[in-house]
Amino acid sequence: MRHDALIVGGSFAGLSAAMQLARARRKVCVVDAGAPRNRFAAASHGFFGQDGVPPLKMIADAREKLLAYPTVEFVEAAVVDACADESGGFAVSLSSGERRFAGKLLLSHGVQDSLPEIPGIGERWGASVLHCPYCHGYEFGGRRLGMLYHHGVQPQDHALLIAEWGPTTLFLNGGEGPDAETRARLQARGVGIEPGRIAGLEGDAPDLAGVRIDDGRLVPIDALYVTPRTRPASPLAERLGCAFDDGPLGRVLRVDPMKMTTVPGVYGAGDLAMMFSNATLASADGLMAGVSMHRSMVFDA
Repeated sequence: MRHDALIVGGSFAGLSAAMQLARARRKVCVVDAGAPRNRFAAASHGFFGQDGVPPLKMIADAREKLLAYPTVEFVEAAVVDACADESGGFAVSLSSGERRFAGKLLLSHGVQDSLPEIPGIGERWGASVLHCPYCHGYEFGGRRLGMLYHHGVQPQDHALLIAEWGPTTLFLNGGEGPDAETRARLQARGVGIEPGRIAGLEGDAPDLAGVRIDDGRLVPIDALYVTPRTRPASPLAERLGCAFDDGPLGRVLRVDPMKMTTVPGVYGAGDLAMMFSNATLASADGLMAGVSMHRSMVFDA
């Protein structure tokens, strides 16, 4: 079966792109493995008109609206391989053993977070271990907050931002920590600095009661902010020969202003192709990719 476009990843970016193509009456196939990055969060915040709605519900509602268009097909599977075919498009292999063919590809499968290897982080991720204060800070406003320091991952004074939402402790986890000037700025804002190495997180998960230091002390906090490094959720872009750039949190798929990768006919959108992102930005990125793909079908044909 041949489609005008095949979209790998049916979350915020992929569904937004598919909607533009569907409304242009193009044949679109969305292939999704059912593991969006924000599935660990109970609610999404800050998204226009959707504040407080669970991310999985937002995705399900968007999918239902998309499938009302007769040229759209949704396939629950993983894309395991893709390559150029003799027609100038692409042949795509699915985990089900099925093959699909498309003129254009959009890679919107996102990234996976590599959490620090600290006991107790995984079971609290998205609930009391967080990454974005704009997404989840309000719900912990005025409570005891912590930030795990990662040298080279986030700006040295990132804890100054976290302190906008509540009293904050910067955990160095045995590392050197920020420079003297930044330390002075943190202390002037009332941010505490805990140099000890972390033994683990404690409390009735997914809630958090505090951070246990390896000398036995418990530093009470209600939420811990971390900045995980990321990696592509699929090796597909590499297999297709797409170029990446090094970002502050991990490799980022290289795209031009029209969202095309370095491989003609292959586009990228969402977390995979953005230095920094959230659901709103991913959706907007997908919209742009969908419009760009359609314009290419019209003007480059």
